[in-house]
Amino acid sequence: MFSVTVRDHMMVAHSLPDPFFGPAQGLHGVTYVVEATWFRPELDEHGVVIDIGAATERLGEVTGELRYRNLDDLEVFAGVVTTTEVVARHVAHRLAEGLDMTPYTALEVTLREHPDAWATYRLELARS
Repeated sequence: MFSVTVRDHMMVAHSLPDPFFGPAQGLHGVTYVVEATWFRPELDEHGVVIDIGAATERLGEVTGELRYRNLDDLEVFAGVVTTTEVVARHVAHRLAEGLDMTPYTALEVTLREHPDAWATYRLELARS
């Protein structure tokens, strides 16, 4: 299995309005390092998993939709607690919407909150 990973970062604000989250219940900022990894069993006719430039551009489009925004104000997250895991899932699905995902078996998105904590969402893709 081959994979290619690209990354970007985004600064967002949000709150986690549940007592479970302690002080993070209030509005706060976070800078996520966002890593997207595409997986496929064989390389394409050019000998690559995905064009790194195209992958980087698409990731930048998706992170750009969220960058410097308060996630609490976005309709897409209405009624949703925007944990790191939830945001990783959102990014994965938005990435998949903008690219032909036919050749890939999975797309994995990791959001790193800091060097010692991160969350990953793996979107398994059906192959015909």
